[in-house]
Amino acid sequence: MTDDALDAVLERVSERVTPGTDERERLRAVTDELTARAEDAIDGLPVDADVTQVGSSARSTWLAGDRDIDLFVRFPTSLDREELERYGLDVGHAVLPDGHEEYAEHPYVKGEYEGFDVDLVPCYAVDAATEIRSAVDRTPFHDAYLQARYTPELAAGARLLKRFMKGVGVYGSDLRTEGFSGYLVELLILEHGGFVPLIEAAAEWHPPVRFDPRGDGGPAEVPPDVAEAAAFDDPLVVIDPTDPDRNVAAVLSAANLARFQHYCRALLDDPRESLFYPESADPIDDGGVREHLARRGSHAVAVVFETPDVVEDQLYPQLRRSLGGVTDELDRRGFDTLRATTFAGGVGADASGRSVLFVETAVAELPAVERHEGPPVHVGEHAASFYDAYADDETVYGPFVDGDRYVVERERDYRTPEALLRSDTLFDVALGAHVESALQEEYEVLVGDGTAALAEEFGEELRAYFEPEV
Repeated sequence: MTDDALDAVLERVSERVTPGTDERERLRAVTDELTARAEDAIDGLPVDADVTQVGSSARSTWLAGDRDIDLFVRFPTSLDREELERYGLDVGHAVLPDGHEEYAEHPYVKGEYEGFDVDLVPCYAVDAATEIRSAVDRTPFHDAYLQARYTPELAAGARLLKRFMKGVGVYGSDLRTEGFSGYLVELLILEHGGFVPLIEAAAEWHPPVRFDPRGDGGPAEVPPDVAEAAAFDDPLVVIDPTDPDRNVAAVLSAANLARFQHYCRALLDDPRESLFYPESADPIDDGGVREHLARRGSHAVAVVFETPDVVEDQLYPQLRRSLGGVTDELDRRGFDTLRATTFAGGVGADASGRSVLFVETAVAELPAVERHEGPPVHVGEHAASFYDAYADDETVYGPFVDGDRYVVERERDYRTPEALLRSDTLFDVALGAHVESALQEEYEVLVGDGTAALAEEFGEELRAYFEPEV
């Protein structure tokens, strides 16, 4: 890799991600309109409040073509939560009459205005991020911290990093993605002084990696007069400079950190624009699924059910918990999970889709009997109790002695994965609460080539599963 090759790629990408003058002016004009509408709505309330713009559009770190505006309405801490929510929604609906309510820690209004996606979020006007009463209360402090330190050069680096992370699939702090948040991106750029220094450093990271931006720029360098930050055991720790008890990278999964490092090395070894703007793969069809299953010689099973009517940040942790519960039980029963995944359609506003727990096992069918070992014969009373329990049981083979212990071969509960999954034993495994409720309503189990029918609804997800990349 030559510096010239990398510089040429970054220059082309930078041209694509940097908003032009017209886009910036249009954003500013629409933000001013929305702010004025919010201030008019606040004037009609019996409390004082103010409006502030936050997020990437406030810091000039948004990507060209992204049309998001985040406005926070800050209310006095004397309000209780119910009043905050009521007044916040009043302002939100006044500003965005056609908007709809969504829920994070508390409800807010989301809508479209003049072609922009707008979030209007109420929060408390606390004096410090360490005094928050709601998770969103710290956001204005994040914005103020970065605005005071960012330069146009750092903003350009942040845009490159966001586009790179989007390209390699690790951008987004939602619990479906478990990737890097925009705030984390901007802190990392600030810590390293630009895109290239960060990429070069990240390629050599040996997790766990820790940064404390309150220091003078180096990893874990904290001046003596700064209070010690909390300890974390995450693979990447970036102390929130506005709240030292919070790791900004807490959501980031170990897999996505590893994926990011892989692609940092790939960019340095072979700079190419496709890492920033990859071509999207076509969905796989049912024939493609059957071909993969035949080639792999595995046994596929899929538990399919209606997607619970919850937001993504509630759904995906529950899907992963449920998938883990299913695979643990299949492994315990001897079916030997090869790989498993979960995917969902119809999340949130469109709750008409289905969710899937998809598992491949190495074992399709087990013998009708299973070995059950008792204690060593010499254990005495305990051994005699085992022997007596099975001595007159005509359904088992034995008891007999194998080595120094009693053994029986008894009828196996479930010979196939699908038999287990169609039984009430499914509800004995660790399931997410909403997933369990959905399964109790109704579910089906697809087996083998029958799982290929999922390609019509989940062709992209199945393509990614059967043709995995970093």
